[in-house]
Amino acid sequence: MIVLNVLAAAAGLAGPWLLGRIIDEVSGGGGVQAVDQLALAILAFALVQLLLVRYARLVGHRFGERTSARLREQYVDRALTLRSSVVERAGPGDLATRGTTDVEQVAITLRDAGPDVLIAAIQAILITGVIFLLDPVLGVCGLAGMVGICIAARWYLRRAPAAYLDAGAANSELAEILASTASGARTVEAFGLQARRVAACQAAVERSRSTQLRTLSLRSVLFPVVDVSYVIPVVAVLLVGSVLHGNGALSLGTVVAAALYLRQLSQPLDTILVWMDQLQNSGASFARVEGLAQAMEPDQSSGQHSNPGPPSSSLVPADDQIAVRDVRYAYDAGPDVLHGVSLTVRPGERLAVVGPSGAGKSTLGRLLAGIERPRVGTVTVGGIPVADLDPELLRRHVVLVTQEQHAFRGTVRDNLAIAAPSATDAALGAALCAVGADWALELPGGLDAEVGGQAIRLDGAQAQQLALARVVLADPHTVVLDEATALLDPGTARHTERALAAVLRGRTVIAIAHRLHTAEDADRVAAMEGGRLIEVGTHDELLAADGTYASLWRSWHGRPGA
Repeated sequence: MIVLNVLAAAAGLAGPWLLGRIIDEVSGGGGVQAVDQLALAILAFALVQLLLVRYARLVGHRFGERTSARLREQYVDRALTLRSSVVERAGPGDLATRGTTDVEQVAITLRDAGPDVLIAAIQAILITGVIFLLDPVLGVCGLAGMVGICIAARWYLRRAPAAYLDAGAANSELAEILASTASGARTVEAFGLQARRVAACQAAVERSRSTQLRTLSLRSVLFPVVDVSYVIPVVAVLLVGSVLHGNGALSLGTVVAAALYLRQLSQPLDTILVWMDQLQNSGASFARVEGLAQAMEPDQSSGQHSNPGPPSSSLVPADDQIAVRDVRYAYDAGPDVLHGVSLTVRPGERLAVVGPSGAGKSTLGRLLAGIERPRVGTVTVGGIPVADLDPELLRRHVVLVTQEQHAFRGTVRDNLAIAAPSATDAALGAALCAVGADWALELPGGLDAEVGGQAIRLDGAQAQQLALARVVLADPHTVVLDEATALLDPGTARHTERALAAVLRGRTVIAIAHRLHTAEDADRVAAMEGGRLIEVGTHDELLAADGTYASLWRSWHGRPGA
């Protein structure tokens, strides 16, 4: 690619020099034949340059497409290996913007800007060198006239990177707000939050607009200065060259050739300056794409970011026992939401975690599933910190199922095979029946029925049942159910929970629930309040103790006073 670009730039230098020769030939009384030969030579060099540029661009575009393809694949790989907590903090809108708009900006640079800037830079260097070969004095005049471009470019480059990073962040924020508003449209309507969401969207649009205006203001200073700076060196060369020609130091053809070269120099410089704006934009985009490689977990104690390193595949739990020891946890360096929680879950035990809203139940579930790391204390499985396990190994030990589930676009089989790629149709059907999702087998096409997108649309309860079927297929030794049946109606939820209990018999089940019939069926109940573990025992023991759990039980049955 570099060789072809050098040859193309060299071929482009022949035109002004040959035109200067024609002027000298005519001035010196040369014949028509010599002029025709020089004109044909100009045409030949132009055709050679055209072919070289064509193949140089072809090679450059192939390079750009291969590189951008690798970049896209690498981005997807990195996004899929991010810890769940990082994904949740970033938000789907931000990740989608990085994976679409930002990656496309980098791809444009690799495919178009890279080759164009390379060609232009080579042309500018060669043209400048040729001017100095024609006459050093004219070369100095030409470069002196370009000082304005250097000053304007330096001013621009000191301000542009930060401005484009701000613009990218504002666009991601806008995408995130729009995505969350659209996905939660029913909730917004149900709670009358339309005005609040519209105001938030308008504020995000305004922030995005202001950052775009900032980058526009930078360009509005750069380009006018550059346009004026192109004229100054040509004028300087013509004035100085006319004096030298009058004194017999230079031929008229040399002066004209130098002026033409300076005019020709404006084309590659224009290309570089135009793409410089794109390069700033794509540079910010590339930083955001590559930022996934350095996605860091928040340090709970300091609020700073620290990288705990990738999970190790060499860590293997000695057994299935889960132990929580004096755990404290805070979100984003805020106040602790868990305070010294200690708990041991025996293998094969069914434990219900109950408590009022805000008690810390879901946070404890996230720690048990390895999604979050405790600020203080440890959460281990078989003596190994849960969050340190390799993701594939972790999911064979612990699976978290929440009420927020998703039916992926594809067939029912595709949705289930995520958990067990090698499962047979019989195993998939059995998993569906186990969680009361027989309806999936009755769809047109059965396991091959297309769901999601423009195909069969599943409601939240149906998507939840597919998620529970995936749990059955994944066959972990510990399942953390965080209100996993909340989207189901009470009758279906009760049936599904009993079916799951039968399927998961012999495995550890940690059920976080507000429906206390789950606690009544459990081996033990852990009651939480204010981020603390208040009491642990069987359903009957805690009722007899007449503490927090007993109060919750009476409230749930409509008897808050007694």
